[in-house]
Amino acid sequence: MTEKLHQDYRVLARKYRPSTFGELVGQEALVRTLTNAIEGGRLAHAFILTGTRGIGKTTTARLIARALNCMGADGPTISPCGTCDNCVSIAQSRHVDVLEMDAASRTGVDDVREIIDGVRYAPVAARYKVYIIDEVHMLSRNAFNALLKTLEEPPDHVIFVFATTEIRKVPVTVLSRCQRFDLRRVEGDVLSNHLSEIALKEGAEVEPGAIALIVRASEGSVRDGLSLLDQAIAHSGGKASETDVRDMLGLADRSRVIDLFDALMKGEIQAALDLLRDQYDQGADPVVVLQDLLELSHNVTRLKVVPDGGGDLALSDVEQQRLSAMAQKLSMPVLGRTWQMLLKGITESRMAPSPVAAAEMILVRIAYSSDLPNPADLVREISARPPNPAVPQGTSPALPTPPPAGPSAQMTEIKPVPPTDSLATLPDANLPEDLMPGDLMAVAEMFAARKEGLLYAAIMNNVRQVSFQAGRIEVSVEGRIPKDFAPNVTRHLREWTGRPWEIHLVPGGTEPTLAERAATSEQLAREQAGRDPLVQKALEIFPGAKITDVRDLTAGAPDPEPLVEEEPDDKMIPMSRKAGE
Repeated sequence: MTEKLHQDYRVLARKYRPSTFGELVGQEALVRTLTNAIEGGRLAHAFILTGTRGIGKTTTARLIARALNCMGADGPTISPCGTCDNCVSIAQSRHVDVLEMDAASRTGVDDVREIIDGVRYAPVAARYKVYIIDEVHMLSRNAFNALLKTLEEPPDHVIFVFATTEIRKVPVTVLSRCQRFDLRRVEGDVLSNHLSEIALKEGAEVEPGAIALIVRASEGSVRDGLSLLDQAIAHSGGKASETDVRDMLGLADRSRVIDLFDALMKGEIQAALDLLRDQYDQGADPVVVLQDLLELSHNVTRLKVVPDGGGDLALSDVEQQRLSAMAQKLSMPVLGRTWQMLLKGITESRMAPSPVAAAEMILVRIAYSSDLPNPADLVREISARPPNPAVPQGTSPALPTPPPAGPSAQMTEIKPVPPTDSLATLPDANLPEDLMPGDLMAVAEMFAARKEGLLYAAIMNNVRQVSFQAGRIEVSVEGRIPKDFAPNVTRHLREWTGRPWEIHLVPGGTEPTLAERAATSEQLAREQAGRDPLVQKALEIFPGAKITDVRDLTAGAPDPEPLVEEEPDDKMIPMSRKAGE
């Protein structure tokens, strides 16, 4: 008796496979289009069905074959009878005129050549010869090329139906010859109702919470949902509770995950680690726990920006109340930072030798960063402080003795000087006297404004000023400079200023290069900024950070760039600041 039961049993995914278009779940657009095409006699000679796994591509292909060849009607029908010989044999995949091929295992030209040769012959017992090729994207390029001509002009009695999960891998030349249908993921409430009805038909008692977990795990796939439902019924002996399904899937308790997320956002690392270890001891997968936390961070962010959008997240009333309360307390920078750290942490945990240890380290990282100040608020606080009275506005500190010249000084990286309005808008001749360059830095700025990058870099890095007079400049050269440096600089200055200039290369220059002067000035500004109490406090909050740039807020400088930069091994939130030099 037991052996007979085993032989008669069919898994739910096969037992409840749709036998008519009306039984397709969540594919109303596809059914409507095919209905109109069949009733209007506007049948394409090739169809391609695409979508994720388990949403009905192969089932739809067989339904199309039955609709075209049902003998219970005078012609193609949207409602095949299901009882004639053609309908029965097609449903059992044994009809001589409906040929199914798995392109994942038969990918070559020889396999396609069998189809091309068979296309010439009329169907034996059906109206149409239907070729169903599953996972068509697995065909080789040569196989696709061999199929193109037949696919474009097949005989009137031949219909091609392709199915694929990777539509982008199908050549455009094939797609252009097919009528395409995108099968959508089944919505959660539709799939939930479908699974509940099947559980009722099977005489099983499955709690709504258990159905919700199965729907979440199936990700819109009807076949995956039915397989999980089948497994849940067998796992629980016909009475599946939410706890049974959680144990079966290795999921953490949703309320415990919310508790864990709340502890992380409060910086309570001891409580967070205890909650994670407790769920791990009960069989929860650490990676799945992190994925649940990632989903929670998304839900809280959604509720932060769309307070009335909880219905779209399939949350219970209690869960929505708790997450809404969190959304009101947490800021967008904190939520965004948490999302990024969890997203990266999931990958790290999957690759780690000990996933639970990696998960704990990720929680420590998130809890540690939870009490970090909002970078924007910190910048506003620093920017609102009055200028440092030790350095009067509009003055610069005295420059110390420049470092000795050397290879490192010659290769100092300098920032391009942005063109000023006066230099960018005036013509190249008859420059007013007040705009004539008065020192070597002014000359460098003119070359930067005219986008003469090579000469600008040479003036900044490779020459030392000996003397500077209106119309005559003496410099000493250090390192390699562009060919014809002096004649080119002379020519450009003459064109831009409208007066003659002389550039003389002489030995013995002792002044620092412009790049060395700029580096010294920047170092002084960083040291001065580092003595500011608020900056010192920021450096204490961000261990391992350092000051990399100082800007003057009163000089109309551009938007601030990151000032406090984390070391590569401890990536935290960058902080921006501008300060007077």
